[in-house]
Amino acid sequence: MLRVTWVQPEDLVGHELRQAAQDGRGGSAIRDRWVAAGGHLAPDRAGASPAAPAPGLRDLATLLLDELAAVPSPLAPDEPTGLPAIKASCPNWPEPPAHPAPAAREALHAAWLGRAAGCLLGKPVEKLPLKGIRALARATGNWPLTTWFTARGLDPDIAAAHPWNRRSAPTSLAENIDGMPEDDDLNYPLLGLLLLQRHGPDFTTEDVAKLWLDELPAGRTFTAERIAYRNLLDGIEPPLTALHRNPFREWIGAQIRADVFGWTNPRDPARAAEQAHRDAVLTHTANGVYGEMFIAATIAAAASGTTDIHGALRTGLTVVPPHSRYAKAIRHGIQLADTHTDFDDVADALHAAYADHHWVHVLPNAALLAAALTHADGDFTASICRAVEGGWDTDSNGATAGSIAGLLAGDPKALGEAWTAPLKNRLATTVGGFDGIGFDELAGLTLETST
Repeated sequence: MLRVTWVQPEDLVGHELRQAAQDGRGGSAIRDRWVAAGGHLAPDRAGASPAAPAPGLRDLATLLLDELAAVPSPLAPDEPTGLPAIKASCPNWPEPPAHPAPAAREALHAAWLGRAAGCLLGKPVEKLPLKGIRALARATGNWPLTTWFTARGLDPDIAAAHPWNRRSAPTSLAENIDGMPEDDDLNYPLLGLLLLQRHGPDFTTEDVAKLWLDELPAGRTFTAERIAYRNLLDGIEPPLTALHRNPFREWIGAQIRADVFGWTNPRDPARAAEQAHRDAVLTHTANGVYGEMFIAATIAAAASGTTDIHGALRTGLTVVPPHSRYAKAIRHGIQLADTHTDFDDVADALHAAYADHHWVHVLPNAALLAAALTHADGDFTASICRAVEGGWDTDSNGATAGSIAGLLAGDPKALGEAWTAPLKNRLATTVGGFDGIGFDELAGLTLETST
């Protein structure tokens, strides 16, 4: 039986109930109705439950999703989605630069390589709990992380207790890496390039939607992106694509789409954030949107060549509503990193604080990313390794940490051949026209789209 992940209404109800509890809408009465009817809560780590629902349960699921969506969140005043309201809530919204200039080509090359290396480091342990990640790395003498994961010399009992990610392990362990395999964390920057090439910096959210339908296979989307894609096919237009029966609208998906907007707007974090907003609202709301805006602004600041990682993160926060849960997550991650010498203590504290969140939700992952970058203090290897050591969405956090740290490093040579050589200057993708492209060529294309 085919159970398509991230779209079955009977699986979405549990996720929406958790979202309702986290944003103050409650939902306990709806939860009771759902459970009494035989419904289950959200799958813990998979995108779909294994069995089809009992007769009538899917109809009830769609009804309850709509009922939950109609309940207003008391947090909404502090967490707006519209850009004018976001800007009004940000007292330090950045000013445009007096003298804009493109980023250096070698810095962009390092950023692309860094994104790929960080993503690839996290791929074999994606979805694993923190305990499993630590066990696998320690069993091969690689904790704290300093290099790729490997199955060489791994105790069979530990391997059986904590199996590698089934889809990723054949292409992401030290012994089998042969170029950069396809991943959504690299597909979205490619789509960002296409977007700017075809529509320029003043693109609309509708342009993003049309591009996806033309160039992005539906099977290469996940969580909020898959819901929005389905909504487009159902004739629902943006920004309702982000709202309609989409319990993943505050997950990490938009945050991994930010890089190109930052890379092409060095010294102009406000413009980068505004472009990121237009991209994000196709699929996300509130904190999910802030994730993309924050990363775009952080990268734009890093691309200026005039700040360190700490200054870049501070700039990123200027485009996020300060009373939002996202801003609080970033500040919490930074504070923990400043307080603890051992990053294991940082990760443990974050996992305790966000124990009720799904591993793909934007808030825990944003807090972890900020903590990893702060703790690493600009060092590339430490940045991607801390981001992956912390668990949750390991490949996405590794990718974003690698992009930012690579950009700050300024040159591919500064990343270290141990990270760049296995990539073989080759990226696999199903995004049209890019399969097999080199990262050096991508840097050139990114520079051409900079304004």
